[in-house]
Amino acid sequence: MGSSTFSRATAMLALAAATAFAALPALAQQAAPGKATAGQPVPAQSTKGAAPGGKSFGAWSSVCETPPGAQGEQCVLMQNVIDQERPEVGLSVAVLKSADRKVRLMRILAPLGVWLHDGVDLYVDDKKAGRAYFTRCYQEGCTLEFEIPDDLLKVLRAGKVAVFALKESPDIEERIGIPVDLTGFASGFDSLP
Repeated sequence: MGSSTFSRATAMLALAAATAFAALPALAQQAAPGKATAGQPVPAQSTKGAAPGGKSFGAWSSVCETPPGAQGEQCVLMQNVIDQERPEVGLSVAVLKSADRKVRLMRILAPLGVWLHDGVDLYVDDKKAGRAYFTRCYQEGCTLEFEIPDDLLKVLRAGKVAVFALKESPDIEERIGIPVDLTGFASGFDSLP
């Protein structure tokens, strides 16, 4: 995947995240606080609905644009979620295909202030699906990116809830679990060119 495609998709994700996180105060007031217990994720609120210029697929939005010099559209399937107890903690999750359509990627933008060293654990319907590590930090937050293998894609398509668990501090063993609704993921993924 070319660096311009990577940069463009990251910019699209950052723009969507900035738009979603601008609504944090209003969403925080609407969200009923959940209680976290050991091993249980804190509920999160999804900023559902289509992104500007995009299409809605359940809890997911698809946004497409043609990067300068590209021969075709680059589309991103995304969802933004905000932790109900800690409205400053949220994630933007994006799924995309490389420009040659051969590689499927998941990219996650986490807010500044999380503990980067231990990465993010992924659970789908309470079963651990893996761990990924942060790769870059930008003004909007830090990203991690990984290729989606066939077995994980199958689990995500059939799943109900994915939980991304991260740490706020190296001193605290418990992770914050941020649930991401998988409703509409399969149809949204199928819509990607």
